[in-house]
Amino acid sequence: MSTLTEMKQYDSYLHGKQMSRNGDAMKTSSDKMYEKYKDFDFADAKSVSETPHLAKLQAETGGKSRITMRVDNDVLATFKVRAEMVGGNYQTLMNEALKQFSLGLKLTDIVREAIHETLETCLITRSNSRTKKVRVG
Repeated sequence: MSTLTEMKQYDSYLHGKQMSRNGDAMKTSSDKMYEKYKDFDFADAKSVSETPHLAKLQAETGGKSRITMRVDNDVLATFKVRAEMVGGNYQTLMNEALKQFSLGLKLTDIVREAIHETLETCLITRSNSRTKKVRVG
């Protein structure tokens, strides 16, 4: 055991304590379901892929994976500010940026498409307002 976290986790394992992500023992009051399930033994539990109902639910949620990734502080701050500006979630914005990059999209392509959609909407709106002014009879 090389780190303090590993030592805490081992100690908690020996004493049957629930662990937080940083290796500290969790307070039972922080998890409302703890008392209900604390004595359950999940050693023989099937994985999600072996349980059809859970596999279906997981597939319906879009097949996302939880990862840990280190990013520069300024990059994270930028995504958080942009998410706050649009009323969204910074993780969703980061996912979209990664998706666009993986598809080979460049910022110029995205801006070009946004301008095209905006112009199209303006032209349709303008065309509809002109047809309303025409009088019949």
